[in-house]
Amino acid sequence: MKRRVVITGVGVVSPIGTGDEFWEGIKKGRCGISPIESFDTTDFNVKLAAEIKDFDPVQYIEKKETKRMDRYSQFALAAADIAVRDSGLDTEKLDSHRFGCVVGSAVGGIHTIEAEHEKLLTKGPGKVSTFFIPMMLSNMASGLIAIRYKAKAINYSTVTACATGANAIGESYKKIQDGICDVMLAGGSEAAITPCSIAGFAALTTLSTTTDVNRASIPFDLERHGFVMGEGAGIMILEEYEHAVKRGAGIYAEIVGYGATCDAYHMTSPDESSEGQTNSMLCAIEDAGIRREDIGYINAHGTSTKYNDKFETQAIKNVFGEYAEKIPISSTKSMTGHLLGAAGAVEAVVCARALKDSYIPATINHLITDPELGLNFVPNEGISQELDYALSNAFGFGGHNATLILKKHRQELL
Repeated sequence: MKRRVVITGVGVVSPIGTGDEFWEGIKKGRCGISPIESFDTTDFNVKLAAEIKDFDPVQYIEKKETKRMDRYSQFALAAADIAVRDSGLDTEKLDSHRFGCVVGSAVGGIHTIEAEHEKLLTKGPGKVSTFFIPMMLSNMASGLIAIRYKAKAINYSTVTACATGANAIGESYKKIQDGICDVMLAGGSEAAITPCSIAGFAALTTLSTTTDVNRASIPFDLERHGFVMGEGAGIMILEEYEHAVKRGAGIYAEIVGYGATCDAYHMTSPDESSEGQTNSMLCAIEDAGIRREDIGYINAHGTSTKYNDKFETQAIKNVFGEYAEKIPISSTKSMTGHLLGAAGAVEAVVCARALKDSYIPATINHLITDPELGLNFVPNEGISQELDYALSNAFGFGGHNATLILKKHRQELL
């Protein structure tokens, strides 16, 4: 019999708030999008992003150490600190050889890459930092978290573009379910609001070019025209159920299903048949051992691009048939922007909080539902509603698809 896996701590660093402020921001429908302040956008046709304006890494990391970490690693360490504190775990008392960590990043240390490349060009190779290589690696956040908490079991970084965070959580869930670990730190982190990154995504014509913050990230809206880059991190503490109960841990939700597939179709475009996305959801539902009609909420990948929203909606219709019209579906990227490798992790946290608080978040700034899509995208106002199961999708360039299913935790009678 496979072991049960529960979520006992969550940590989020995001454009709409850090820690508990994040969930309050979600419930209030806060928009984290604003004009880019971290670099001069005069020559750019993209002017908006969802930046974190007030992040102070010294609150979570020793000042000397912050200088040896890229911004994405700082976010990850901060989110992990929040999650561990939230869980009440005494990590020093854990069996370190059954305590693992899987934290990914789609882009990794691009702030460091750009800064050190500029040094190379202007000052020569002798001025490139001693810490350049470890700072830029996309696995370093996972490594640094493991070092801090002495997690000596499995440790690696998923790198599956925008499915990264969801894959990290799904793979960690399986490590506990299969008896390899008892506790996992899992999630994703990203800090890719840089000149080169914005220029690159703009060259792909995937980014919104509007200057209206309320019409920039508008998933499933008829007028959608591109996503908005966000930054941040989401980390979960996953525990084997009996391990959590024994120490009297608070439980947000249970992870019961994980699906992962590949389109094997195109570098950047989703498969027009939606086959990979459809099968990802079907695999997760089968893994959970539930009926399709048991799903009460879907947190969609919902990027606000023409094709993602179209093909994801088609996949939902493929899976759920007529029942799709009855499922509340929202994209919290309307608030946070697209956090790339952190998106799936942050949105899994949304699902855990939604189940615990019986609350379905809105898709904010939604004015005109694309009639070609035509489902319930929870426009502008969240819904107080009891939920048993929530499903979260995350899809990435390269055709990577990941789906997580979470179940509401109810106190069991002894």
